[in-house]
Amino acid sequence: MVGHKQALRTALSFEDLLGRRPNDVEEKHAPPELYAQGPMPVPLELPRVSVIGTRRPTEEGIRSARAVSKVLVDNGIVVVSGLAAGTDAEAHRAAIALRGRTIAVLGTPLDLAYPARNAPLQKIIAENHLVLSQFAPGLPVARRNFVMRNRTMALISHATVIVEAGTSGGTQQQGWEAIRLGRPLFIMDSVEDKPGSEWPAKLLHYGAMKLSHMDDILEFVPPPGLGPPDMFTVAA
Repeated sequence: MVGHKQALRTALSFEDLLGRRPNDVEEKHAPPELYAQGPMPVPLELPRVSVIGTRRPTEEGIRSARAVSKVLVDNGIVVVSGLAAGTDAEAHRAAIALRGRTIAVLGTPLDLAYPARNAPLQKIIAENHLVLSQFAPGLPVARRNFVMRNRTMALISHATVIVEAGTSGGTQQQGWEAIRLGRPLFIMDSVEDKPGSEWPAKLLHYGAMKLSHMDDILEFVPPPGLGPPDMFTVAA
C-alpha cells in the first residue's frame, strides 16, 4: 500500500451522494458516511454501472471488460469498479481512454492505494473523476473491508456486470448484494460456461441475466440527463 497526500473532501452521507434517502433494503448495508475525492459533481447525476471480475483475468476477460466499458461510455454511463488488480483496473482504464467517466470505490481509506501498483491510476481518477471510500483516513485495512466495498459498489450502481470471476471472492459477493437490492445483475456467457463454477447458475436462478449482447445492459439502466433523485431503484 502507498499513501496519497491529496486533500480529502468532507465526508458525505448516502443521501448526499445520491440525492435521496435510502430505502429500507438499502439502509441495512449503507455506509454511515463516505469520503470522496475528485471533481465529479455530487449528488451523482449520471447513470452508473459496476464492471467487475477477477484479479487475474484472461485475455477474453480483458476484452470483455473493455467492450462493456465502451458500451457504457458511448451511452453516457459512468463505469464503476473497485480499483483492484485485473478486471477492475482494466474497466477504469478503458473508461478513461474512451474519455468517459469512472468512479473507483476503495477497500482502503483514500490516503492509501491497494494494490500499490494502482496508485498512479487512483491518482488520475481522484484528479479527474471520483474516488470513494467508506473508511476514514488512518483506519487499519482488514479483509472484510473489501466485502463492504463490494456492497457499496452494488448500492451506488444502477446495475452490475460480472465479466469474469473465479470460484470465490468479492465478485460473487457483489452479485448477491445486487440481487438483494433488486438491482439488475448481468453475467457474461463465458462466466457461466467456466468448468467447476456453480455460483453463476445460482445467481441466474435468483434473477441474474446472461449477457450475450452488450447493448442489453441499456434496457435496464436509466438514460443520462434525468439527474437525482435516483428513481431507478427497486423499492423494498
